[in-house]
Amino acid sequence: MADSNALYESVLCVKPEVHVYRIPPRASNRGYRAADWKLDEPAWSGRMKITAKGNIAFIKLEDKNTGELFAQAAVDQYPGIAVESVTDSSRYFVIRIEDGNGRHAFIGVGFADRGDSFDFNVALQDHFKWVKQECELAKQEANPVVGPKLDLGFKEGQTIKINIGNIKKKDSGGAGKSRGVGGGLLPPPPGVKGGSFIPPPAFSQTTPVTQHTTPVTQPSTGLLLDYGVSAPVSAPPSQDMWGDFTAAGSGSTQDSGRSEWVQF
Repeated sequence: MADSNALYESVLCVKPEVHVYRIPPRASNRGYRAADWKLDEPAWSGRMKITAKGNIAFIKLEDKNTGELFAQAAVDQYPGIAVESVTDSSRYFVIRIEDGNGRHAFIGVGFADRGDSFDFNVALQDHFKWVKQECELAKQEANPVVGPKLDLGFKEGQTIKINIGNIKKKDSGGAGKSRGVGGGLLPPPPGVKGGSFIPPPAFSQTTPVTQHTTPVTQPSTGLLLDYGVSAPVSAPPSQDMWGDFTAAGSGSTQDSGRSEWVQF
């Protein structure tokens, strides 16, 4: 920590009324008892101010009118020897005061209100809690903990799998041009020369295409009867003109020399 002379002094708590008692020497290690004091005859009454300068807290007993210092106790830890609680009350404490020349004495301090004693206790606890945190931070800065180096490289045999979804492939410009050749037709195979490919005629979408139908001429059955030669006759799929002549067809194949048809 920095030099305490260069630090500013902050006020932690101020209580307007406090009483000071002369206490007998402690006969054993069991602690102090406020019942052993003359509580109705305090040796001094005034105000208490708790200040902090660096890690040290100071309990100052001052005159409530003039502010003159009556006694002061330097507290380097709490709880500790500088401030002790009594065993039979929460409103009384024993503090160790110093005169600045190395001499010290123990006196009793009591508060008229129980809330004032609670604030006194909390002010000292909060200050030394802050001191502890500052010491821990200073140790961490002086001796930073160096952890193991993180190795993010791939070991032998390790693989990584990336799953990318919802990605649509965009059509390239060359693919669009290839589809536009020949009105949607594929180009000729590699073995065919370019001169032999004749593209189909282009039709305008607005010009109607006229379909020409040629009537189918039915063959004359009279000629077939004269020559005795059977010929295929085209008929609609729904009608069979030669359905009754199955026997005739089979007979003509057995005897090819005969020109007569079966009589019906």
